Amino acid sequence: MSRRYILIFGALASLLSQWTANFAAADERIAAAQAPSVAVRGVSSDEIRLGISAPLSGPAKDLGQQMRLGIEAAFRAENEDGGVDGRMLRLVAADDGYEPARTTETMRQLYERDQVFGFIGNVGTPTAAVAAPFALERRMLFFGAFTGAGLLRRDPPDRYVFNYRASYAEETYAAVRYLVKVRKLRPDQIAVFAQQDSYGDSGYAGVEKAIRALRNGEGGPILRVGYSRNTVDVDTAITQIRSNRTPIKAVVMVATYRAAAKFIEKMRPSYPGMIFTNVSFVGSTSLRDELMLLGPKYASGVIITQTVPPLDANVPLVLQYRAALSKYFRGETPDYVSLEGYVAAQILIEALRRSGPVPDPEKVVAALENMHNVELGLGTPVGFSKSEHQACHKVWATQLTEAGKFEPIVLQ
Repeated sequence: MSRRYILIFGALASLLSQWTANFAAADERIAAAQAPSVAVRGVSSDEIRLGISAPLSGPAKDLGQQMRLGIEAAFRAENEDGGVDGRMLRLVAADDGYEPARTTETMRQLYERDQVFGFIGNVGTPTAAVAAPFALERRMLFFGAFTGAGLLRRDPPDRYVFNYRASYAEETYAAVRYLVKVRKLRPDQIAVFAQQDSYGDSGYAGVEKAIRALRNGEGGPILRVGYSRNTVDVDTAITQIRSNRTPIKAVVMVATYRAAAKFIEKMRPSYPGMIFTNVSFVGSTSLRDELMLLGPKYASGVIITQTVPPLDANVPLVLQYRAALSKYFRGETPDYVSLEGYVAAQILIEALRRSGPVPDPEKVVAALENMHNVELGLGTPVGFSKSEHQACHKVWATQLTEAGKFEPIVLQ
C-alpha cells in the first residue's frame, strides 16, 4: 500500500476515533442529566424524603400527630399510584414538643441525620421562628407550616417559604367582623385570650387590625389576657376579664385546645351568654372532645374559624381525603388539622410533578411560583406567584352544637 493511502487511512481512523469519543462524551452528559443520582439532598432514584418538626408529645401533641397523619395519607395515596416520576414520598417526623428550645435540634436532626429534601407541615408559630431561618440559611423548602403567623408571610416573601392556609390576621378579621356586624357587639365588648408568645402576638395583631378597619382607621384599647405556652394556667386571665370596666361579651381566642377548653370551662358558669371564637390552630376536634367531656353546655355555640372546608363538604379533595384516611389509617376519624395536612401535601405533590425528572429546591420554587389559580378540588382555586407565597386566603367557619357537631356558619 502506498504511503499516500496509509496517510489517508490513518487520518480516517483518527477522525473516527474522535467521533466515537465525542459521541461517548455526549452520551455521558445525557445520562448525567437524566440520572436520578444527581446530588440533590433527600432525592434518590426511588425516593423523595421530606421532614416535619412538630409536637408529637406534650400538651399540643394532637396537633402534630394530626398534621403528620394528613400528610402521610396524601403520600401513601400518591405512592400507591406510582409516586412522583417513580419516586416514593417519605415523611420523616421529629418531635419538638411545641418548644422552640427543642426545635433547633429537631431541624438539625432532619437535616444532618435524615438528609431531608425540605420541610412540610411544621407545627406552630414560636417553633417556626426557629425552624424557618434554619431552612432559609440552607436554601431548603419550608412548605405548608401549620401556622397563620405573619413571620412566614413577609413582603416580599422569603424565597423558600410557602404557605397553604389563610393567616391569623385573616381569621381574626373574619371573627371580629362577624361579632361586630352580625352579633352587633361594640369593639370594646370584645377581649382577646391569647397564648403569651409569638402565636398569641400574631392573633392579637389581627384583632387590632380588624378593629381599626371597622373603626375607620381609629384604634382603641383592646383587652388582652393570656396564659403561658404548654400550660392551662388561665385564672389570671379570667380575673382580668371579670374586673374589666366594660363588660366583655365575646372573647377571640388564640390558644391551643387544652388551654382553650380550661378557659371556657371556668368562664361558662358565670358568663352563660359569652361568645367564644377560636382560630383554627386550636385543633377543632381536640377542643370539641375536651368540651364534650365537660358537658354539652360547654361546647354549645363555640365558634372556630377554619382554613379548610367542612369535613363533610361534598368537594373532590375532601372526599379524597376521607377515602385515603379510611384506607390507610382505619379507625382514625376525619379532623380539620389532618385535612389541612392532606391539602398542603397535595399542593406540594403537584409542584413536585411540575419540577421535572430530578427535582431540586430551585425547580420546586419555580414550579410553585408558576402555579396560578389551580383547581385541585378544594372548592376554591389555589396558587402562588413570585410576590405571593400563600396559596389560599379563604376563611370558613364552624360552630359547635350541644351534640358536639360542627355546623358551618356564614361570617358575613
